[in-house]
Amino acid sequence: MKEIKKKSVVPFYGMAAVLAICALVAPMYKPWHYILYAALGVAAYFVLSKLFPGTVEYVKEPEKPKEPETTGDPAIDAILKEGATADAELRRLENSINVPSVKSKITEIRDLTARIFNDAKDDPDDLPQIKRFASYYLPTTIKLLNTYDRMCIQNISGQNITDTMKRIENALDSTIQAYRRQLDALFENQAFDIETDIKVMESMLKKNGLSGAAHDFKTDIKEN
Repeated sequence: MKEIKKKSVVPFYGMAAVLAICALVAPMYKPWHYILYAALGVAAYFVLSKLFPGTVEYVKEPEKPKEPETTGDPAIDAILKEGATADAELRRLENSINVPSVKSKITEIRDLTARIFNDAKDDPDDLPQIKRFASYYLPTTIKLLNTYDRMCIQNISGQNITDTMKRIENALDSTIQAYRRQLDALFENQAFDIETDIKVMESMLKKNGLSGAAHDFKTDIKEN
């Protein structure tokens, strides 16, 4: 947490009031008059500063963006760096937008995005799909969220603003579903490889008499 001290405006107003009163009711035709009134103003400022010291607020410091991992493969490192940059912007938008339902959607989008980019390390063959995702779908999502963020700041409930924000909110639901499908599609190659491994293992078990009933296996042991 970061400590932020905010000074009270009361001492400034008090000093200004003292000077204004002196200017209205006191003589101001000799130099020492000005010195005296200035001293009274400063004194009023320091006294009021003690009585009204201001407030202290504690705010959460923004997360520092994580440094992308180095895999040794320039293509994968580049896409991971791109993912880290996108996540930093999504995090900023998540902190800036004060609509709880939209915040939760951004959180899920960030989670899915991280999973998609991390797949590049686990399965480099998926790199073309991830690049396609990073070059269009992700930037478009960020663009929509930036538009939503700017409209939130306007704090005006005009018809165009309200309708556009609602459309973006609905679009985020579709976006999350699309991101889920994208993540699932990235595991197609792995699912195929696993299916192949299972078939090979089942074939080997059958060949060695290990896939039948338990009594078959016992019989093989006795015969040996």
